[in-house]
Amino acid sequence: MGEILGIGCSHGPGVVGDLRRGSHYLRQHMEEDETPEELKDPRNWPQRMQEEWGDDEGLTHAQKYQDILQPAYRKARAAIDEFAPDFVLIYGDDQYECLREDLLVPFNVFAIDAVEGKLRGTDAGGGNARILGHKEAANYLVRELVNGGFDVGSSWGLPHGDMYGHAFTVTLRYMDLDGDNPWTYPIIPFAVNCNGNDLRVPSPEYPNPAGIGRRLENVKVPPPPGPVPSRCYDIGVKVGEILSASPYRSVVIGSSSWSHASLTTKNHYMWPDVPADRERLVELESGETWKWRDLTADQLQDSGQHEFRNWICLAGTMHGRRAGYVAFAEAYTNNSCKAVAIWEPD
Repeated sequence: MGEILGIGCSHGPGVVGDLRRGSHYLRQHMEEDETPEELKDPRNWPQRMQEEWGDDEGLTHAQKYQDILQPAYRKARAAIDEFAPDFVLIYGDDQYECLREDLLVPFNVFAIDAVEGKLRGTDAGGGNARILGHKEAANYLVRELVNGGFDVGSSWGLPHGDMYGHAFTVTLRYMDLDGDNPWTYPIIPFAVNCNGNDLRVPSPEYPNPAGIGRRLENVKVPPPPGPVPSRCYDIGVKVGEILSASPYRSVVIGSSSWSHASLTTKNHYMWPDVPADRERLVELESGETWKWRDLTADQLQDSGQHEFRNWICLAGTMHGRRAGYVAFAEAYTNNSCKAVAIWEPD
């Protein structure tokens, strides 16, 4: 019987490096015409946000943010090394990187023995890398999912580019924060179409959307929606059943930040839906992540929690289990709250 170690984490900026990195969009919006004039003045922000910004434009808070997250990533990596898996499956969102107009599917499993190319994502470390995969286990997983009623896509090659999307490459970078423990485990990237209608697909209205720190509004033909939370949870449950019945020792990672200011329209893209993230935190700490199945796509969109689908898939895989370790870094000024969680094997 297969054993499973669960890890929840993020691939968003602000975990390492320049302390201003996480507040890039906020600084950008303070100069944009689309931002209401009163919100360009920090005195009109929520009180907690003003406190984070302080008298140094958020640098003190950004350091505290990193001081919470970095030890948590080191703890997660130590747990992976101790577990010594056959492979690591990562639920992550491809943001118009490998999956584009010709492959906008709800779920896609990459079954590739190795890829080599330039790492995607500013925080991925730069340069070229060779990342091992586990085609045999990935094909086994896809076969059992399809036979179990879950119609997932499967790629034996990368349809666009020569490297996985940044949700996967940055996650691996954060698992080697100090640069002295290179990643060697094979991975199975399990792409979840988290952004759905809000995926930044170039269009006549937005020919170059990459640098826009807000949802793309009034797109005439939006991409298809992402999977609903209940489907994310249920496919996660099935993945857990399949891996538990397999001969493999596996780590399953759900990688994403939580609410994103850059996706939260109701806050004019200036700060994330922190209260909604606090609700998710209470559910995580209490072992009630099964409640995430009952979230709706509209709730995720309203709160800018689009990418939380990756954590919902993970929660499904960890169904019936409670995280034994949780670290949470709250932020109004760093675009998103982030969490790291560890579910030890039963």
